[in-house]
Amino acid sequence: MLNYLGYFGALFIGLILGLTGGGGSILTVPLLVYVLHFNPVTAAAYSLFIVGSTSAFGTILNLRKGIVELKTAFLFAIPSFVAVFLTRKFIVPAIPDIIYENDSLVITKNSFLMIVFAIVMLVAAVTMLKKKQEQQKTNEKYNLLFLTIKLMLIGLLIGLIGSGGGFLIIPALVFVAKLPMRKAIATSLLIISLNSLIGFMGDLGSIPIDWTFLFLFTIIAMSGIFIGLYLSKFFNESQLKKGFGWFVLCMALFILSKEIFPRL
Repeated sequence: MLNYLGYFGALFIGLILGLTGGGGSILTVPLLVYVLHFNPVTAAAYSLFIVGSTSAFGTILNLRKGIVELKTAFLFAIPSFVAVFLTRKFIVPAIPDIIYENDSLVITKNSFLMIVFAIVMLVAAVTMLKKKQEQQKTNEKYNLLFLTIKLMLIGLLIGLIGSGGGFLIIPALVFVAKLPMRKAIATSLLIISLNSLIGFMGDLGSIPIDWTFLFLFTIIAMSGIFIGLYLSKFFNESQLKKGFGWFVLCMALFILSKEIFPRL
């Protein structure tokens, strides 16, 4: 029964990706942890493969449309995918099983990773709920060193939580690379696919991989993208993103309450 719920969730993730052009991947880790009962470290690794594969699939579609800036994508991807790989290979395994403990509170490695994930979900939800003009009014300027550090921090975050980080990458492409929003979204998918799949390689050999489950889950998610793309013709994109933003916000609050107050 749990597997069927998980596969339905995979279809839903693809559906959201097709409807909104992004964001659905942020649901992958909660689905794997709370519905299919994977531990957060394994869930993050699986999520990297799923997100990377679906993003690569989306990139192929966008390459055919000619809206992917390849040179910009690789320049932005190199610092972040190095950080993702190093995070999955060395930092995540080095995190102690018990991070903090007193008489009333225990923060384990698993709960810490889910709390970080929930905080990222909160930031993503706020980003989706902002009005368009509020998102575009910033005119940030970066030097090369600052941009490299920011991209490596994004890679560190992606490695910890197993999510693509599109809501962090897209603004950098818009404000630094000066790409129009449509090209920024398409280019971010290529960056996300490189980050995620190379990050997943950092887990090979350190955790057991159920390849049958992983491939089936990914194929179902990709199928959901086609359904979402078809249905997107009948919905207002801004209203969809706003509704999904509220859903992500509720999910983030649920995860925080479950991890910080597990006995309630």
